[in-house]
Amino acid sequence: KSWDSANEGMRLLQSDVDGRATFLVHPEDAQAKFSFAASDAPPPASERQNELVSLKNCIRVLDGFGRSLEVVLPKLRDGYITADSGMARNLALENPDAYFLSATGECFHNVTVTGGKQRKEGPLSLKRELREISKQASDLEAAIQNEQNQVQTLARELAELAKLLGNLEEERRDAEKQALTSGHALKQLETELARTEQRLHTYRLEMDRTRSQRNEKETIVAEKREKAEALEQKRQAMEDEMKAAQEQLAVLKTERDEAAQSVSEAASRLAVVEERRRTAASALERIESLTREAAQRVESLQTQIHSAAAEKTQREAENIQIAERLVALASEKAAAEATGTQLQQESDQVRARIAEIDQELKAARLELDAARERKSQLGTQLAKLQSDLAHMAESCLNDLGIPADELRANTEIAMVEGEQLTLEETAYREMRTKLDNMGPVNMMALEEFKETEQRHQFLETQRKDLLDSIENTQATIKEIDEFSRQKFQEAFERINENFQFTFRKLFGGGQAFMRLTDELNVSESGIDVVASPPGKKLQNVLLLSGGEKALTALSLLVGIFQYQPSPFCILDEVDAPLDEANIGRFAELIREMSVQTQFIVITHSKKTMSMAPVMYGVTMQEPGVSKIVSVKFGQESGLQRMATA
Repeated sequence: KSWDSANEGMRLLQSDVDGRATFLVHPEDAQAKFSFAASDAPPPASERQNELVSLKNCIRVLDGFGRSLEVVLPKLRDGYITADSGMARNLALENPDAYFLSATGECFHNVTVTGGKQRKEGPLSLKRELREISKQASDLEAAIQNEQNQVQTLARELAELAKLLGNLEEERRDAEKQALTSGHALKQLETELARTEQRLHTYRLEMDRTRSQRNEKETIVAEKREKAEALEQKRQAMEDEMKAAQEQLAVLKTERDEAAQSVSEAASRLAVVEERRRTAASALERIESLTREAAQRVESLQTQIHSAAAEKTQREAENIQIAERLVALASEKAAAEATGTQLQQESDQVRARIAEIDQELKAARLELDAARERKSQLGTQLAKLQSDLAHMAESCLNDLGIPADELRANTEIAMVEGEQLTLEETAYREMRTKLDNMGPVNMMALEEFKETEQRHQFLETQRKDLLDSIENTQATIKEIDEFSRQKFQEAFERINENFQFTFRKLFGGGQAFMRLTDELNVSESGIDVVASPPGKKLQNVLLLSGGEKALTALSLLVGIFQYQPSPFCILDEVDAPLDEANIGRFAELIREMSVQTQFIVITHSKKTMSMAPVMYGVTMQEPGVSKIVSVKFGQESGLQRMATA
């Protein structure tokens, strides 16, 4: 990033680390104030001519090649030697096409600086080192092969331990389910816990043995790593020597015309050295790859051992929590039973009170119906009296020619009451009857009355039947709603449990659950899905990534399938947004569920295809003609079937 960092790197090369290196400084460095305007061989500043020495003047070439030296080595033409590194750096920034060498060995060109230690060994020592390195490489390769075999043995042992730990985890989950279902399962859980403790003890012994072996292997690997680092340093030194040899080869090519035999011999020697260098380089690359693989495997073993120890500690804590939870559940069960008994008594009292209220309500409804009937009768009588009063007023006006009000106001007319009124009424009716007999008589009035009465009775019967049907329908609806609510609650709880278990299995941890948006109104309530993958907080499923959404939806689908299995299931590219690890978990889950359900999976993933016993594909052998091709990878066993397309 800056010239200071480059100077620090050169200081390390000159003091602690062997070799040379070139550093490229970023142009935005505050010390790199220069212009990139190019010019042909820009001369240094005039005031610095006395402190600069041209590089071509410091080299003397025999046999008449002095004039063509700048053509063979063009860097000599633009190379200068300066008194110190600061002056060389400033001149290099001012003249980006020239090369400036400092007295301490650094070379500055544009925004680069090259420096470090020089090699002192010659070609003969290089050949000896090549032979020694080849021998050491062979020995180291054999030792690494032996270490690799031992590491593979440890890997197999760790795989067996991991399998044993998985079996223990499965047994612990079964024990948790049994502890939550019944009190009888508590004894079984205690037995399983004893077995688990015994197995954990065996596992601790295996872990101690593995830890001791791992310490020994770490010591051996550390020694091999130190040897590899020493070989790497020697290889770097050899590469520097080979670069110097290549430069010498370029000089020798210029003398090829007059010294052909000498050049041929030198070229053959250089070819032998180059071939040995390539062999040593390839051997070193193999050694480095094997060393890196061994280091990675050792780190993997360490990680697995740490994770196993942490998981063992977590399982012990969970076992303690399970025991405490069982005690708390026992107390809660006793309290719940007492509360249930009290609530049952209160429910009986409430039912009795409701029955009394229903009887009172029925009596009140009967009284209300009687009052309504009486009101109807009184209304009918009132209407009849009003009609009679109007008829009398009209009759009085028509028959007597006197308004009824005047007739009532006339005090000369005697008022009759009681029997006299009855006699007068009878006489009036007789006279009225005689008058009516003189006119037309409606003979269909009685029949119309009977028909109207029958129609009224029929409508009253229908009304009663409708009321009874409405009451029965309401009772049936209430019963269906209660039964539906119970079934929905049961299915929701079961699917929620299956969803949580499948989510942890697919994500390798975390938690997820479903909840109702309106718990008081279950029939109209919606459902929210809340998920928390490992390392994330609880949040709505809509806030997750595409792959996390796909795995969450798949977990919910599997939870529904586990509650209500289906004989067939078609999945269309559900693994498209998943990575390789999640695709492996998805394929393993489908393989486990294929015992009860036949899956047809449409996918482009090779890993998913490798899990299926049968694969179908569509090919177009001729233009416009499609053909279905099927491949069977193995024999089907029982109901375990899965197909991919």
